[in-house]
Amino acid sequence: MAEEPQAPSSARLGAEAGEYDDGLSAFAGVRPRLFGIAYRMLGSAAEAEDVVQDVWLRWQSTNRKVVENPPAFLATTTTRLCINLAQSAHTRHETYVGTWLPEPVDTSSDPGLGAERSEALQLAVLLLLEKLSATERAAYVLREAFDYSYDQIASILQMEEANVRQLVSRARKHIADGRRKSVSSNEQRRLLEAFVTAAQKGDMAALEGLLAEDVVSYADGGGLVRAAGVPVSGRERVKTFVEAVSTYFWKGVSVAFVEVNGQAAVLVSRGGVPATLGTIDASAQGIDQIMWFLRPSKLTAVSKSGQDLSEGHTPGPAAA
Repeated sequence: MAEEPQAPSSARLGAEAGEYDDGLSAFAGVRPRLFGIAYRMLGSAAEAEDVVQDVWLRWQSTNRKVVENPPAFLATTTTRLCINLAQSAHTRHETYVGTWLPEPVDTSSDPGLGAERSEALQLAVLLLLEKLSATERAAYVLREAFDYSYDQIASILQMEEANVRQLVSRARKHIADGRRKSVSSNEQRRLLEAFVTAAQKGDMAALEGLLAEDVVSYADGGGLVRAAGVPVSGRERVKTFVEAVSTYFWKGVSVAFVEVNGQAAVLVSRGGVPATLGTIDASAQGIDQIMWFLRPSKLTAVSKSGQDLSEGHTPGPAAA
């Protein structure tokens, strides 16, 4: 059986586009954007890659001579595929074992992930987008991350422009109501480092001082790794939970600070194998959310990233 043509990787695109053109040159220029749209809509790098592969195959079988605007055609195809997939994914997430969190991606080399603006990339925003309808999510992502005009979005979604404006407005309100104004990236990293240090040392007084009163801690083990089955809410409960797990969590591990989704995160490894990724969302009130990623498949992007994981290594109680 003949193999299906694979969507070309970013590393191959430039060289191959110059050798021949079977629609590759048009696809090459927008591939990062297509992945960026799909990832933000689905919260999964693996599913986003599948969508890009599907779009590539469809582009190969399209009569490209009649396509007046290839980037618009490819973005439209990507968005509509994602809407269909997001609807089924929402059902899957409802039956997910434990708490579902978006899959982190390495943004150390591309902070915007193919976007004109970096909105709708932070993990806390992606988690809120999961609660929107697929169409609302698409309208928000296209407008806020990729700066599409309302007219362009209306064409992609096959809706009236007035309806698109309403979708974006509702989505913005949902995001605004769901989280406080975030601190700067430098302050977010400072708070994360302070949190890790306090947790490692068992300094619960210092840790409690970092937390907002209504802080929520999420852990995604996907039923494959032991993790809190439901979110832990409230400063006192989160402090008690961290204190309970710290007795074994930080022993015999190494710690490195990395970048995912445009924000600082901490990668905890055991025996040189990534075991947990943690990050926070913070506001002027302190740390509002703590996210722990333990499912192995959700650590893939970081473990295979080009980041030097030795940088930011934290010696002391966490070191093996």
